[in-house]
Amino acid sequence: MECNEARELLSPHVDGELDARDSAALDEHLRGCAGCRAEVSALQSARATVSAHATRFSAPPELADRIGDAMSPSYSRSAGPNSRFWQGAGLGAAATAVLAIAVGIGWMSTLPSHDDLLADAAVVNHIRSLQGNHAVDVASSDQHTVKPWFNGKLDYAAPVRDLAGEGFPLIGGRLDYFDGGPVAVLVYRHNLHTINVFVLPARDDSRAGSTRVLSRRGFAIERWMKDGMAYWAVSDADPATLAQLASLLGAEGTRR
Repeated sequence: MECNEARELLSPHVDGELDARDSAALDEHLRGCAGCRAEVSALQSARATVSAHATRFSAPPELADRIGDAMSPSYSRSAGPNSRFWQGAGLGAAATAVLAIAVGIGWMSTLPSHDDLLADAAVVNHIRSLQGNHAVDVASSDQHTVKPWFNGKLDYAAPVRDLAGEGFPLIGGRLDYFDGGPVAVLVYRHNLHTINVFVLPARDDSRAGSTRVLSRRGFAIERWMKDGMAYWAVSDADPATLAQLASLLGAEGTRR
């Protein structure tokens, strides 16, 4: 089983939905693939977060009283001598519906955000590239070699810069799968640290100028947007080093 086939089965695997044959084939693949094991770990972490928090929303005790107060006038005007049961049943159904909506809102508020999911994916891809000895597809410090290499492989032009003079030499680039499709990854080196920078068209450039700082399992992550492109940088280097590279690549604004 290849990695691209295995990734299609990871979510059903985590949810316990695979049949015996697919489960056995995937288990055999996972024993020999550290990258896919890391992705399973990230999915299990997200699932555990939802399971731990999604059902703990409590509706306020005054909710049924407020619904009753709001509904009573309309019911009392049309109520006949035998309508009290149905009035009560209607109130109970309405309260149940509103409670279901409230619980749903509480559950949705505990789900990982899109940025959180992408941060997990960035770390998984970073680990996979290092453990699988596949950090770059094109090995070169020449930005005029790396940038044309992506031509025809992506439907956008990825900006490429060599920053050797600032202490971040470009060592190459590769294609990776991120945020639902193929993306360009620029790979830099700082001392002994490898830094992966995922570059892709921004879905929403309204956050341009703001930089978000995250961390996962000891890896530093920075996300920013510039000129219609989204950048995700990840490394085991310290956050200050990653922030320096992000600034050199055009990150602006307050880090949060």
